[in-house]
Amino acid sequence: MTPQAPMLPQGFFGRLFDFSFQSFVTVSIIRMLYAIFLLLAGLTALFFVIAALSANAAFGVIVLLISPLIFLLYAIIARVYLEVVVVLFRIAENTSEMAANSKR
Repeated sequence: MTPQAPMLPQGFFGRLFDFSFQSFVTVSIIRMLYAIFLLLAGLTALFFVIAALSANAAFGVIVLLISPLIFLLYAIIARVYLEVVVVLFRIAENTSEMAANSKR
């Protein structure tokens, strides 16, 4: 008789309330986190443009020209950071799967 692999929780809430931490929820919410990061970056850029325009027209134009570059830089940094997080979690999942396969 071969030992069976432990049942992993299914679905988002199953993984969220898995107190044994056998499955990860981060990989399933990473898209939402990226969208939130981009939304916050856009709102921040908009806030800085409005604040700069209300302070001084010339400064506002400079900030208006620079803010898309800052937004793009932030989007790249957020994307790279989240990709590193996903890679680390996938490495952990693959390592645990390899360990389970080697025990068989």
